[in-house]
Amino acid sequence: MSNAPLRDRTAPLGDLARAQVVSELRRQRPKSALLRSSLWFFALATACAWASGFFEVSAAFDGRRIDNLQRFLTQEVVPHHLRGTDFGPLELGTWALELFTDKGWGALLATLCLALSAIALATFGALVAAPFAVRTLAVLDPFLFGERGSSRAGRFARTGLVAVARGLLVAARAVPEYVLAFFLLAMLGPGAWPAVLALALHNAGILGRLGAEVVENLEPGPARGLAQLGASRGQILLWFAYPQALGRVLLYVFYRFETCVREATVLGLLGILSLGYWIQDARSRLYYDEMLFHVALGALLVLGADLVSALVRRAVRRA
Repeated sequence: MSNAPLRDRTAPLGDLARAQVVSELRRQRPKSALLRSSLWFFALATACAWASGFFEVSAAFDGRRIDNLQRFLTQEVVPHHLRGTDFGPLELGTWALELFTDKGWGALLATLCLALSAIALATFGALVAAPFAVRTLAVLDPFLFGERGSSRAGRFARTGLVAVARGLLVAARAVPEYVLAFFLLAMLGPGAWPAVLALALHNAGILGRLGAEVVENLEPGPARGLAQLGASRGQILLWFAYPQALGRVLLYVFYRFETCVREATVLGLLGILSLGYWIQDARSRLYYDEMLFHVALGALLVLGADLVSALVRRAVRRA
């Protein structure tokens, strides 16, 4: 009991000292002029965009738009044959099951097949292209002493190879998938291949560049040990770079797979019987209930891909 009053008297002093320490740490924290200027520039650019007059904030909340929103939420999204009736979850479930059996299942499967085929080709292309864009591998002695003792012609050739590889990866990801699909559709004709190849080329550029960056930022110690033991460039890549980068690269692959699912939905507008085809079909007929249903199927497919991604990455970390 004698110690309790002493602790009560010293508690405010402890809080004051803690506040002083926090204040001192705040004053000593690292400050980046670039970060601050970037934030100010972003805020100024946002203010200029809002004040440019290209769009008006008040126009989004006028009476006509509010009425349209209310009609859409209370009438347009309700299944056509259930409008004006006192329907419940059973009737709504029966409608969803019929629509899923008739159109949704096939469209969902087509979208998944498009995305899987595209990400498989993109991953293979990235694995082949990424090593040529890794600067720490494109030297005379990978991960060791760089270009020490190398001739000027050799340095120029290796630097040029990296520049060309990185330029091709940039070009592949610079063109949107939809534009690539239109070009490939003109060259190859209708079918699924234009969409698959468009997605694969675009994502191979992204995954190749990200994979090259991951390999460049690996801890070089083990690679140097392998090189000093006489390992070749390919052996360092296979037995050090790829295993060490696997976890991070898998994260990128699954992220791009989710993107492929979304883009495969959009590319279905080109005539492939995926979710995008039926979304466009429902929109052209003003069947917003069916359009919303197929959009929800696409969202569920992306959620499933995210769940699989989390499980695979967890298994890799445990292994």
